[in-house]
Amino acid sequence: MWNPPSGWPHALHRLLELTFPVLLLGGGLLGAYELFMRRWLAAELTRISGPRIVEALLPHQVLEVLLDSIYGSNQANRDVMIGVLGGEGRRPLGGDLTISTHTEVHLELRAVDRELYHLTTSVTYSFKKNVHVDRFIVFATCNALLRDSISSGCQLPLFELWFVPDPELFQSSVDDMLPSVQLRIDYLDHEGGHHEAESAKLRLREVKFQQWADYLSFFREDMGPLPRQNPRQHMGDLRIFECDLSDIAGDDHTVSAIESLSVRATALQNIDDGFSYWQAPYPCYVDRITFAVKELDIDGTGTFQFNIAPFTFRSNTTSTKWIKAEDLPDLAVQSWLLPGHGVALLWRKVDDRQAT
Repeated sequence: MWNPPSGWPHALHRLLELTFPVLLLGGGLLGAYELFMRRWLAAELTRISGPRIVEALLPHQVLEVLLDSIYGSNQANRDVMIGVLGGEGRRPLGGDLTISTHTEVHLELRAVDRELYHLTTSVTYSFKKNVHVDRFIVFATCNALLRDSISSGCQLPLFELWFVPDPELFQSSVDDMLPSVQLRIDYLDHEGGHHEAESAKLRLREVKFQQWADYLSFFREDMGPLPRQNPRQHMGDLRIFECDLSDIAGDDHTVSAIESLSVRATALQNIDDGFSYWQAPYPCYVDRITFAVKELDIDGTGTFQFNIAPFTFRSNTTSTKWIKAEDLPDLAVQSWLLPGHGVALLWRKVDDRQAT
């Protein structure tokens, strides 16, 4: 066994004898950590803390990071956020999600004469979480650009959108529609009590164009590729109405939050348009969409044939053929519909030869 001479060689030798086992053990532990423990610990930390971190963040923050990591930073990612998150995407600072987990839709067509018909739309929304709001907004437009921008530009959680394709019919159609609006709500008061209320005649107050910027962001600033709009330029193709939901609450209750909402409204439309449609204003899980179309044929002669054209994730249609009113089926959707999704009902006039 080698014995170093006295002095510093001896001291160095002694130091190495004492530290070598420690260094050897540390190296072994470091190697084992890198080879085995590191991945396991990272996976465990992600499993334990990951969901808690996500739950602590606002949904739009989580989705924004995810979309940017996949698609890169892009203004168009905001449209995806709005589609998936509904009200949360419209309000960048957070707030309630406007998501209907059970939605029922019914479209009814009744001819007024040989040129005009009444389209009655009845929709019931049941929200995943109570929507803390005491106002209901109605947007009416005949401008396709506004129609496609309102869902993104609306800062308020509960609204309906009426679209009248014919600009010449717009004002009279909206005036005809206003008295027909019926609303039913399941709501909480400020003390947390559950109540139901409905109104056969809803009092809708028209919002002056000077206040439109309080309801739609694109009247205040650019919204993606859509430049800031001037309200004065849309006075002929946009109208906004609102109502205080506490006005229909019974026993002098004040509405604090909405659990479910049913809306029924009747609009005047041109038969020659050849279509009507419903489009989801927020993320909605839709079970079924039903139709009543026999009364579109004012003479009862079987003049019309119909076709259902869904624009959804999956259509679930059984046939794409033109069929008679009495053969028109319900549409079993059983899927989520995001803003921009919906269903169109098409019709055409047929002569005796086509009908056979």
